[in-house]
Amino acid sequence: MSKVRLLVGTRKGAFLLTSDGKRKRWKVDGPFFSGWEIYHLKGSPADPNRLYASQSSGWFGQIIQRSQDGGQSWEPAGNQFAYDGVPGTHQWYDGTPHPWEFKRVWHLEPSLTDPETVYAGVEDAALFRSTDGAKSWQELSGLRGHGSGPHWQPGAGGMCLHSILLDPGDPQRIFIAISSAGAFRTTDGGQTWQPINRGLRSAHIPDPDAEVGHCVHHIAMHKTRPGTLFMQKHWDVMRSDDAGDSWQEISGELPSDFGFAIDVHAHEPETIYVVPIKSDSEHFPPDGKLRVYRKRGQEGWEALTKGLPQKNCYVNVLRDAMAVDSLDDCGIYFGTTGGQVYGSADAGDSWSPIVRDLPAVLSVEVQTLP
Repeated sequence: MSKVRLLVGTRKGAFLLTSDGKRKRWKVDGPFFSGWEIYHLKGSPADPNRLYASQSSGWFGQIIQRSQDGGQSWEPAGNQFAYDGVPGTHQWYDGTPHPWEFKRVWHLEPSLTDPETVYAGVEDAALFRSTDGAKSWQELSGLRGHGSGPHWQPGAGGMCLHSILLDPGDPQRIFIAISSAGAFRTTDGGQTWQPINRGLRSAHIPDPDAEVGHCVHHIAMHKTRPGTLFMQKHWDVMRSDDAGDSWQEISGELPSDFGFAIDVHAHEPETIYVVPIKSDSEHFPPDGKLRVYRKRGQEGWEALTKGLPQKNCYVNVLRDAMAVDSLDDCGIYFGTTGGQVYGSADAGDSWSPIVRDLPAVLSVEVQTLP
């Protein structure tokens, strides 16, 4: 029977949650890197034992940790975040005389086919790639070099590159999203980039139809339909059926179209999930009721509440804190800023807490293991 492993990043360390295919009982390992912010950790699709973690601290800087045994042991991937051998400088040292300074790595995206290749999205917004297991990095500088770069502005959480989608059918095509610049696409492996924000509307910028300046919170796609993208924006839930060339709003009757997380059912490319929160100033569920909403194709949004607190709940679900597994009965998982991780083994019909009282959850990723 297959196993499921959740990779959970929190404000104060990382946790690994493991269960069998029934997903009723969970083994909790951790915290790893206790006391450190683990903004994101993710496993390689090409090697389930290869994990990468973004470990950061305002005092000690940024480190990429790597595991080659499924999280049993970890090692710093290299001194790529040291300058002249001194760690903790918040500088990306790639051998140049003037290393580029940044705040943290928000998102790690391992290659679909090569465990040694991994992408990193950082704040202030830039995209890097390593082809040697995170020992050394090269910036895909065509993104920051795009003509719109000087007009990018930070969102409330910073100017972060937080979403990276790799096209399974075309390794040269990559989608990224930046808060609050918008979404971008490359079709040549990162040499050149094109903004893909047509159809987005953002009242907080002078020109609502601007090429860049839109606060995108997260983007998602199904591996079998890389031309169909879904987006949770600062306000609005959006869909594109032409790889981002144009977008249409699908917020419908949601109680709020503000939120951070969005994901797609593993076996139903037309089924998506979001977790609405009240507003950009009140980051908690409407009416204090924690609800995941599911939309199947052209159907309306369905509130999924069974097993979730329906009163006095004032947590948030961040952009990388939702994930789906690939078992036949698709599992959905999310973590909250209150330290709970919830799971559903029936595609969202019912929920149960897997673990409570963790530090605030920053990210949740899932691996389906043999």
